[in-house]
Amino acid sequence: MRVTKSYRTGNGRTRNDRTQNSRARTAFAVGGLALALSGCQYLPEQGGLGAKPEAAPTTSCRTVEPTFDNEACLLPSWVAYGLASQRGDGEWRRQKQNELDADYELSEAERELARAVALAWGSEQEWRQASELYEAHTHAAPADLQPLLLYWRNELEGRRALAGRSAEARAQVHTLQRQNAELSEKLEALTAIEQNMNLRQQSP
Repeated sequence: MRVTKSYRTGNGRTRNDRTQNSRARTAFAVGGLALALSGCQYLPEQGGLGAKPEAAPTTSCRTVEPTFDNEACLLPSWVAYGLASQRGDGEWRRQKQNELDADYELSEAERELARAVALAWGSEQEWRQASELYEAHTHAAPADLQPLLLYWRNELEGRRALAGRSAEARAQVHTLQRQNAELSEKLEALTAIEQNMNLRQQSP
């Protein structure tokens, strides 16, 4: 049987007592640290004192293709696509149509709405097709995207209405020009008849 020797110190405590107290303080400190570390998962990831802001994503949302999947880039990517469509020419639109036809990973709504955005700045005939695509597929888009699509559709319908009024005005002008030409011909004919009648009256 092993006998533990105790040595008295100046304050009446044994060396063994001091060793036990030191071990207890160490165990308490380690236990507190473990508890603190285990509770970090419940702290907010941002907003703490001295917290460093997260680095901005290296890929801009403006370079992301317009889809329904990327929630963080949903609106910025579609807005960038709409601006590109507005600036693009006929060749750009044909290229986008080919790309959409070949992209089988997109859903029908994603493909047709992207097609509508591209066609909305083409010819007046393409405007009609874009309007039909907006009407058929906007309801299938995410709720956050639908207001933007409705705004684009309303803007498109405004341009179509203005173009329709312009076409009507051009048609009216053409009709008036035709009627004016017909009246001019009749006036010339009447003038010629009057001149002939005057000549007959003046002859002996």
